[in-house]
Amino acid sequence: MANDSKTWRCGKYELSFDRPRIMGVLNVTPDSFSDGGEHFDPDAAIEYGLAMLDAGADIIDVGGESTRPGFTPVNPDEEARRVLPVVRALAKEGAIVSIDTRHVAVAKAAVRCGASIVNDVTGFTDPKMVEFVKTSTCGVIVMHAGEAVAPTRTHATVQLDTSAAAFVAEKAREAAAEAAREAEKPARRRRGKLLGEPKVEAKLPGGVVQPSLPFGEPEPTSEPATELGQETPAAEQAAAAETAAPAPEAAPAATEAASEPNDRLAAMMRRSARREEAYVPTSQLRRFTLPDSAPIMRRVMGFLSDQARALIHAGVSRDRICIDPGPGFGKTANEDIVIQRETAKMASLGYPLMCAVSRKRFVGAVSGVTDAAARDAATFGVCLGAIQAGANIVRVHDAAGFAQFLNGYWAVAKPQPRRAFVAVGSNLGHRCDNIRAARDMIAEIPLTCVSNSSKIYESEPAYETRQDAFANAVIEIKTELAPLVLLDELMKIEAELGRDRSKKAKANGPRTIDLDLLWMDGETHGGKKLRLPHPLIGERDFVLVPLEDLMHDPARFFRYNGVEVKEPEDRVGHIVGELGRM
Repeated sequence: MANDSKTWRCGKYELSFDRPRIMGVLNVTPDSFSDGGEHFDPDAAIEYGLAMLDAGADIIDVGGESTRPGFTPVNPDEEARRVLPVVRALAKEGAIVSIDTRHVAVAKAAVRCGASIVNDVTGFTDPKMVEFVKTSTCGVIVMHAGEAVAPTRTHATVQLDTSAAAFVAEKAREAAAEAAREAEKPARRRRGKLLGEPKVEAKLPGGVVQPSLPFGEPEPTSEPATELGQETPAAEQAAAAETAAPAPEAAPAATEAASEPNDRLAAMMRRSARREEAYVPTSQLRRFTLPDSAPIMRRVMGFLSDQARALIHAGVSRDRICIDPGPGFGKTANEDIVIQRETAKMASLGYPLMCAVSRKRFVGAVSGVTDAAARDAATFGVCLGAIQAGANIVRVHDAAGFAQFLNGYWAVAKPQPRRAFVAVGSNLGHRCDNIRAARDMIAEIPLTCVSNSSKIYESEPAYETRQDAFANAVIEIKTELAPLVLLDELMKIEAELGRDRSKKAKANGPRTIDLDLLWMDGETHGGKKLRLPHPLIGERDFVLVPLEDLMHDPARFFRYNGVEVKEPEDRVGHIVGELGRM
């Protein structure tokens, strides 16, 4: 289960993980693999981001560059033009916004516009990005994006047919496959040159191997070309002779590859896609074949822990760091499955852990769903497995669907009552009776009980002063419901007691009952439907005075939780008397 001892500090926000958090994906791009172009218009993107918040998302991850296999790199100016209006609008509505970028300039601009998290697909391998985040207070997501060179595939093979004939046949097939691979090596070298693949690992003096790095140039070496595994002049002449007259269908591909931008991340994702498409089982005797977990997990966990440690040494506090194994980036489907099965090992590193598998190719491979946009149900299943193994954040496209899924599961699997405060007000009809009726109905909400109530106070009308005085109280409750689910229940009570929410009703006008969710343990939320903590607590005397019956020094409490609290003389809706107990 999610580790409730972890917290994640993101700018002015602090996320607790007493329950899993939902990050909604908002691609402001024309070419994303699952929803490309749907939210490319800034207004459409803002509307969709707010809808995800109102449906249950805790974080909105805004990205202006697709990193799907074969993507076209986007320059920082164009990326900033796409994402900054969206980031600014969502942050204004109290949303926790993450900027999904690998460009330092875009990250800086987004944080200035209100973003609280930098999600770097390159895992903060750029020193300039590290320098920026250490001077900010934003949260950071370290993602493993794979290696520049495809790792050697090591398999743990399960052979169910153990007969001698089957064994001999298997060995013969393996020998034939090996011979075919050796025969294809020159052709692969030539294709590698056309497609811009990096050089093989170089040998340094003393026999030390210098690996190729994903996002940096390899170190120069003075060793002979033959020592580096490069082709000899004779081989190059032979290759030139063979490629001088390529097949008609090969020419367009070579031209296209040569014209693609020299971008290492883009090249890596192209190689990942080719490896995935090229992989086929070599034998009918192999019922399933998965890579050994140790090499993969050493790569992934080693990178994540090293980069997190480098950030800490640079001056980024540990409680600002989240890690993401980067499913789909430079990894085959089998490797992604292995990584997901080892989620508990990654959670043991002690950082908040993200599960970002939404609509990925391996999810389609295990579920049999070809269309990326139709993989949400399968995504939920994989995410649930990750949550049970220790993941704290799930990054999904269908935030509304996953919120429903998680709320249902969490209510049964994780009993977890939390304290919350509800403000109650009325200035029509029998005011005190309306408040008492609301209290009794709140106590009937599923997985909710009333633990305490303030006195009922009379206050001046606030905001709309030409109306009768209000009766006000605050109710303390314990609930296991998610904030938005609880809010829906409170709105049902308002409707039953005669609250008019039609367009003709005044925003702050007379009402039989008014219920506001003020605060809930461990919850921060933004959007049009619900803001937590309630943004107007600090200026409402008719809320702060009743709260004094339930807690010591509410003004100090809310200031500590980031709410601006005004002095009594500067507040609205001042208390003028007591009307009795609840």
